[in-house]
Amino acid sequence: MREAFGLRLPSYRMAGSASLRTLSTMCGRYAATANPDELVEEFEVEQDRTADPTRTVLKNPQSPPAGTPDWNLAPSKLAPVVLSRVPREANREQAGGGQADHGELPASGVRQLRLLTWGLVPSWAKDVKVGMRMINARAESVLEKGSFAKAARSRRCLVPAQGWYEWQKSPVAVDAKGNPRKQPFFIHRADDDVVAFAGLYEFWRDRDIADPDDPQAWLTTFTIVTTDADPGLDRIHDRQPLVLEREDWATWLDPTMTDLDEVGRLLAFHRPGRFEAHPVGAAVSSNRSNGPQLVEPAGLDELDGVVDPMTGEIVGGSS
Repeated sequence: MREAFGLRLPSYRMAGSASLRTLSTMCGRYAATANPDELVEEFEVEQDRTADPTRTVLKNPQSPPAGTPDWNLAPSKLAPVVLSRVPREANREQAGGGQADHGELPASGVRQLRLLTWGLVPSWAKDVKVGMRMINARAESVLEKGSFAKAARSRRCLVPAQGWYEWQKSPVAVDAKGNPRKQPFFIHRADDDVVAFAGLYEFWRDRDIADPDDPQAWLTTFTIVTTDADPGLDRIHDRQPLVLEREDWATWLDPTMTDLDEVGRLLAFHRPGRFEAHPVGAAVSSNRSNGPQLVEPAGLDELDGVVDPMTGEIVGGSS
């Protein structure tokens, strides 16, 4: 399988591009397989707040439990997210213009690891269900779009992952209903480093709960920023998550960094050649499926009319 797929996508533009275009947002599944203690070390987190009481939109208990390795993380689930918050004391000091007597406070915020709900709910939303329509935000428009603009200016986060799934529509094979067959792929860094999606987060206040200190009074949500797919990956889908490099993590997370030109620079970030992609089994298409087997390469006998992202050739029974 590795001879046909899973090869490192080159940093130059390959001849040809995907002739079939899919939806403008990425499909909503990724693998978040690290434990909190691993993420604390990897992202130099100062406060692990994954044990805090957290409101969820799920009616049933999350499976696997939030904060544990999840190989098929879907929208509406709680997921580990890295963000930076300026302490309340510092905010009060800035508002009052005076000096606090409790020691020096961090100017750029404290880096935290929290569990947030995937699917951004703006503070002004009347219904939290709007979050299911806001699992992604387009990098090209977040600074202008009302739902995302404020968050893009000061509530930016990183979403840790091992990689993400995307579904390719076959140009030749159809399913039992006569629709283009969809082949799931798993995409990850070629150097096996952690993936850090650029994200935005928001706080939504439930006005039916009078006590603002009640953890259930607040729902904290996030969205993943997407951008144009790299050459080769565009044979799978025309969009991909915006994956930031380590040297840009601190700038992206800094809540005091409001320079829109600098934010725009990060939103426009592209560095082709960082990722590998290989087809995986159909089990990942069910949100009830989980486990490390989901990212294992599919066998050639499981493929039918699949476009090799490296070469553009058709692989499988209908080729």
